[in-house]
Amino acid sequence: MSDTLNTLLAASTRSETPSEASPLQTTRRGFMKSGAGSALVVGFSLPLAGGLASKVQAATGEAPQTNTFAPNAWLRITPDNRITVLCGSAEMGQGVLTAIPMLVAEELDADWKLVGVEQAPAHTAYNNPMFGMQATGGSTTIRAHWTPLRQAGAAAREMLLASAAEQLKIDVSHLRTERSHVIAPGGKKLSYGSLVEAASRQPVPDKPLLKSRADFKILGKPTARLDTPAKVKGTAKFGIDARIDGMLVAVMARAPFADAKVKSMDEAAARAVKGVQKIISIPHGVAVLADGYWAAKQGRDALALQWEMGDKAQLNSAKVSEMLNDAASNAGAIAVDKGNLKDASATSAQRLSASYEVPYLAHACMEPLNCLAWVKGDEVTIWAGTQSQGPAQGILGQIAQVTPAKVKVNTLLLGGGFGRRFAPDFTIDATLLSKLSGSPVKLIYTREDDMAAGYYRPASLVKFEAALDENGRATALRADVASPSIMAGSGFMKLPESGVDGQAVEGLADHLYDIPNQRIAYGRAEPGPQVWFWRSVGHSQNAFFIESFIDELAAAAKADPLQYRLKMLDKHPRAKAVLEAAAAKAGWGQVLPAGVKRGIALAESFGSFVAEVAEVSVAADGTPKVHRVVAAVDCGQTVNPQTIARQIEGAIVYGLSAALYGQITLKDGRVEQSNFHDYPVLRMSEMPKVEVHIIPSMAAPGGVGEPGTPPIAPAVANAIFAATGVRLRKLPFETALLKKA
Repeated sequence: MSDTLNTLLAASTRSETPSEASPLQTTRRGFMKSGAGSALVVGFSLPLAGGLASKVQAATGEAPQTNTFAPNAWLRITPDNRITVLCGSAEMGQGVLTAIPMLVAEELDADWKLVGVEQAPAHTAYNNPMFGMQATGGSTTIRAHWTPLRQAGAAAREMLLASAAEQLKIDVSHLRTERSHVIAPGGKKLSYGSLVEAASRQPVPDKPLLKSRADFKILGKPTARLDTPAKVKGTAKFGIDARIDGMLVAVMARAPFADAKVKSMDEAAARAVKGVQKIISIPHGVAVLADGYWAAKQGRDALALQWEMGDKAQLNSAKVSEMLNDAASNAGAIAVDKGNLKDASATSAQRLSASYEVPYLAHACMEPLNCLAWVKGDEVTIWAGTQSQGPAQGILGQIAQVTPAKVKVNTLLLGGGFGRRFAPDFTIDATLLSKLSGSPVKLIYTREDDMAAGYYRPASLVKFEAALDENGRATALRADVASPSIMAGSGFMKLPESGVDGQAVEGLADHLYDIPNQRIAYGRAEPGPQVWFWRSVGHSQNAFFIESFIDELAAAAKADPLQYRLKMLDKHPRAKAVLEAAAAKAGWGQVLPAGVKRGIALAESFGSFVAEVAEVSVAADGTPKVHRVVAAVDCGQTVNPQTIARQIEGAIVYGLSAALYGQITLKDGRVEQSNFHDYPVLRMSEMPKVEVHIIPSMAAPGGVGEPGTPPIAPAVANAIFAATGVRLRKLPFETALLKKA
């Protein structure tokens, strides 16, 4: 991210992050480990205060709701007994538009058939408790809102009960609730809708009582998604669907690197394109504004533009690997240092070493990034599929020189997020262009634009050394990992004094295996491409690293890969249970068809444990075929098992696409990939059969949007080793190494 964007993003969140303990300045895992497991601990107070709903309406310019029971910012009930829940998180396929209402409806004892959902406006009332700002990411939505939104529903229920007790002149203890009705002895029923006016006069309880899990009627049950009908009918509104009268459409020639400058430009051919209205240079590129998308794109393509690339002009993938290798060899930021590595190695029966490497990856969202912005006087309005509504208000307010309260964010559906739509670049550029042009502007980054000059999962390299005792058990582990720093470039986090980027070592520095002597260190390398959060972030590469290397240790010890892992997991019973469950469901140890072998991998991320078993064969030309994947997940208490299964399936597809094909390569300072023809994703014909098994758990809810991604690459790599004896240590898999003579 450019220095300008860093400054804007940091300033936009500064007022909401006053303390050094803020989760914005730590890794998400580190925040959870600090003891802030309750959703009410950091940056959040339950929005139950009376009148808050009307304050939100006033602040956001929404029309006031009359004759409506709105006890808090999340919920309103109308006289027709309809219940509307407001969702402050962005919907990008993960099912929050259903899960959030389920949390409220459960404690409200609502009739699910009468429950609807609306996207909440941008307002601090809807801040994500784990972030201290309104944003969606890190598989946090359910973890963050599990308690507060249930409390919101429970508070409303108690207010309805109190108003019914007054009306019926009966003690509230004699009343119960069911399916959006208060029921009195003898069976008399009062609908919630009939109590709207009276309930609105009740005080909001400070500490509403929550149900026990045994009493759940909605949570934990497979539930059809509320957003499906609109998507099936084609009426669902994604960011790309936004339109207003008088808008111009913009397509940009974007700087290939954050510090690249325009060297020369000839606009004549672009201006000659019919429909082109304006050409505007901004800090991150040159935009062509036109009456429609096609004219804007043709105009952009007609620009005769040259970039001053500076020292990036000769950057290539080989240089990236060299820089990573050097950084790993000199890794000095210590993440873990325990025991005595030197003594353990000196007395070992075996020593092993290996290096692993992964490339930059694109997010490759199906819906191109886009934002419609209108800077009108002292107000800014945007329509976008964004993961960061709260930061957008601060950032765009500074761009347009208005207060954050004057920035209205209309959050539309996201056609894929994966972390990419957490970045503010596309909303910044759209707002700048609207301010400079004086018109509403709909900016579209084509997929080629974003792949060539966007944000990427960091390239990373690790060097392992391990020592085994006479029984083959690991007694020492050293890992020196190198990558660019997401934290340093994020604009809202900062590297700690230790110099360790928590995103770069997560899943490695805190791996699950009981190895008494360890040293995990980080070395920072910054080749140039901008790096950002990518589905499962550091876990995506570090699970491949550690789970592949553990498999190497098992092979060196001549041990079964499953049993080898289990012996080192006594301190982690949940991890052990998911590993055993995945193995049992996959039939670990049972005979497979000729040429097909199994591999297994385990990862803990975002508060959840996932183990995956892959069944793989390798063709004579070296092409691997994944036939079946069996996943077991312990994500704590569940909201919607149907959505959990779909998220794990989708995460497996995403991770498998990266393992088989994904790479962003550089030549002469430019990204070589441009679209799905040279950055492939898994096709239907390649899709393995996937089984997802959810482990019953009483633990606090974990995330599910990302944890299915980390284990798939090592599970497949380990199966390939079982099938061929070849250990693949780079992604995407180098199939040439598997080709049979």
